[in-house]
Amino acid sequence: MRSSSPAAVEVQFAPLLAEHIDAVVQIEQRAYAHPWNRTNFADALQSGYQAQMLLAEETVLGYFVAMEGVEEVHLLNITVAPEFQRQGWSRIMLDALTLWARGRQAQWLWLEVRVGNTRAMHVYEAQGYARVGVRKDYYPAGHGKREDAVVMGLKLV
Repeated sequence: MRSSSPAAVEVQFAPLLAEHIDAVVQIEQRAYAHPWNRTNFADALQSGYQAQMLLAEETVLGYFVAMEGVEEVHLLNITVAPEFQRQGWSRIMLDALTLWARGRQAQWLWLEVRVGNTRAMHVYEAQGYARVGVRKDYYPAGHGKREDAVVMGLKLV
């Protein structure tokens, strides 16, 4: 990783490709107790899902993976590398996803977030997402337990 601050260099989006999977899996493992694995990313890419990385030169700040459906887009994964969290990068990625979804004529953006992840819920709410429901026992929580997910939606039209 470069020593330059991401704010001091050009930041851009680039497609998340198969050759980037190892780098994003390393970020996943640092960011989450129950991260996506290599197969999750490979399957998403094989399925043609929208997958983008946010880069500062060669440094991966974050990434997202989204699945397009009929008049909707479902955000499957959005992650900011732990060392770049709380700098506004998730909002930039959500804005980019929203623009892409609108370009695809999506009516809605959907996502799930762990019920205990209040920090992420506040970010989503600040971006206009509303809580619309709960999926019981949606996420693994370790030791054979499960955690509920809050379903959130953003009306695009």
